[in-house]
Amino acid sequence: MNQTIHKLAQSAGFLMAFLIGLPLPAQAAIDGINGGTSTTQTFNLTAKPGYISTGDGNSVYVWGYANGTGAMQYPGPTLIVKQGDKVVVNLSNNLPAGVSTSIIFPGQSQVDATGGNAAGLVTKEVNPGNSTVTYTFTATEPGTYMYHSGTNQALQLDMGLVGTLIVRPKVADPLHQAYTHSGSAFTHEYLFLLSEMDPAFHAKVESDVLAGLTPSVDNLQHLSTLWFINGRNGPDTMLDGKVSWLPNQPYNALARMHPGEKLLMRVINVGRDLHPFHTHGNNMLMIARDGRMLASSSSSGPDLATSNYTLQAVPGETYDLIYQWTGAGLNWDIYGHLPDANGNLPPLEPFESEADHGKPFPQISPGVPLALPNILDRFEGEGFSGSPFLGASESARPGQVKLNRFGGYFHMWHSHAERELTNDDIFPGGMLTMVIIEPHGVPIP
Repeated sequence: MNQTIHKLAQSAGFLMAFLIGLPLPAQAAIDGINGGTSTTQTFNLTAKPGYISTGDGNSVYVWGYANGTGAMQYPGPTLIVKQGDKVVVNLSNNLPAGVSTSIIFPGQSQVDATGGNAAGLVTKEVNPGNSTVTYTFTATEPGTYMYHSGTNQALQLDMGLVGTLIVRPKVADPLHQAYTHSGSAFTHEYLFLLSEMDPAFHAKVESDVLAGLTPSVDNLQHLSTLWFINGRNGPDTMLDGKVSWLPNQPYNALARMHPGEKLLMRVINVGRDLHPFHTHGNNMLMIARDGRMLASSSSSGPDLATSNYTLQAVPGETYDLIYQWTGAGLNWDIYGHLPDANGNLPPLEPFESEADHGKPFPQISPGVPLALPNILDRFEGEGFSGSPFLGASESARPGQVKLNRFGGYFHMWHSHAERELTNDDIFPGGMLTMVIIEPHGVPIP
C-alpha cells in the first residue's frame, strides 16, 4: 500500500469518529464506586447468591457482594477511596440460611469491627437476616488491594465473595499517579482481577442449599476448569462493561492505549492457584507489590522495579505494573511512512521510533518487500484491519467480520498456563483478553 492510500485510510478512520460524534475525552478511571465526597467514605455491601454466565454457554451458582440493595456481582464492587480517608463498610448478609459471612481487608491496619452476630475466627461475622457488621479503618497507604470474606475462606472466596479496593494517593492528579512518587505516573489504568472456579464445587453448594442443608464441600476434590479476568471468561472479557446480558458481571478487561503512553495494570490474584499472566507486545514493569512501591527509599521512586513478560501472580497478592508500547525495534515504520519525490519523509508521529522511521515493511530480500497474499487467498482474524500499518485499513475478504475500527494493533494478554485458556475444556477462552494499540487521535473512553 503506498503512502497516499495509507494517509487516506487514516483520514477515513478519524472522519468516521467525527461523523458519529465521538468526543476526545480525558481518560476515565477504573469502574468502581466511592462512598461520597467527604473524608469519610461509607459503603453498604450485601452478600447475596446469584448466577453468572460462563464462556462455554453455561451458568454457575455463586455468592457475591452487591452495592446496597442492588444486584449481586462477581467480583464485588470496586471500592475507590483517597489516601487518608476514613473508610466505613457496612455488611449485610442475604446468603442462604446457616451461612455466616464477613469481610477482611488485607493491607489495611487497625480495622475495627462492630456489630454482627459472632466474633468469628478472623473478624466479626454476620448471620443471614437483618443484622449488620460495620468495618472501619483509615486508608493510610495508596495502592491496589483486595477485600474478601474472612469466614470459611476456602469455600466463600471460591464462591465469589471477593473484590478490589483502590486507594488513590494524596497528590495533585491522583487519577494519573498510583503512588505519591511521580515515578508511578500513568496515562490509563485497567484492573485485572484473576480467579478460577470448579463448576462441580459450585453445583454441590447449590444442591445443598436447595435441599435446605448447610453447604459442605471437599476441598481436596477441587479441580478448576473455569478461569476469569474481572469475573468474565474470554472472549467475554473483551465485551463492553455493564452489558445487559451479563447483569452480575459488570467489569470487562479490554485495555486500550496509544503508542508511548503508560498503562497502569492493577493485577490481583484472588484465587487459590498461581496464574502466569503474560503480555504480548512488550514487557511490563512491576513498580509495586501488595500496595507498596518497590523503592529503596521513600524519595527514590520505584528504583527496585522489575521488568518481565510474564507475571507470576501469587494467590493473595496484588501488583501494580506499567506497560508501554512504541513499536521501537520492529525494524520497519509502523505508520507506512514513505519518502516523497524529493526523498523527504513525513514528520515523526508522537513517540515514533526515529531509527525505524521510513523503513519499509519487512523484506524477503533487499528491495523485495514482503507482500500479503491476495485478499481471496487469506484468512484474517477479526482484529486485523487489512493493513500492516497502524491507523490504516484495507478491504476485507467477502464475508469477513472486522472489529478493528481504527486500524489498531491487537496484542493478546493471557495466562501462560495452557489449560487456563479454556472454558471448561473449550478453547479458546478463560484467562484471556487483549490490549489494543490505537493511533493517536482515536478516543479512548
